[in-house]
Amino acid sequence: MVAVSEVMTAEVATLEPDASMADAARVMVRGGFGSVVVVLGRMLLGILTERDVLRAAAGEPDLAAVTVETWMTADPDTAGPDFDTEEAASLMLSRGFRHLPIVDGEDLVGMVSLRDVLSARIGRR
Repeated sequence: MVAVSEVMTAEVATLEPDASMADAARVMVRGGFGSVVVVLGRMLLGILTERDVLRAAAGEPDLAAVTVETWMTADPDTAGPDFDTEEAASLMLSRGFRHLPIVDGEDLVGMVSLRDVLSARIGRR
C-alpha cells in the first residue's frame, strides 16, 4: 500500500471565493498548478480546475468580472493523508476528476493528482 501522503504535493494553490477567474488562471499558470482550492479562512469550500477555467473562458465575456465561486465545484471529495493511492485512483476515475485535496482533520495538507497516484502504481511494479 502506498499512501497519498507519499505522492501528494504539499504546496497547494488557494484562493478565496471572491477572487476572479482571471486571478485563478494567473495563479495556475505561474505556479504550474492544475487546480486551485477555494477556501474561506481554513474552511475548504471548493476546487477549481483547468477544465473549469476553459469552460468559463468559453462562456464568459470577461474572466476578470466573474468569481471563482461561480465556476468551482463546491464541497469536493477529499481524502486523508493515509488514503491508499489505488483507492484514490479508483475514486478519481469513477467520479471523473483528476485532482483530490488531501486534508488532515480540517487542515488542507496537500493535493494529489490522478497522474501522481497512477505513477505510484506503475512505480511499484
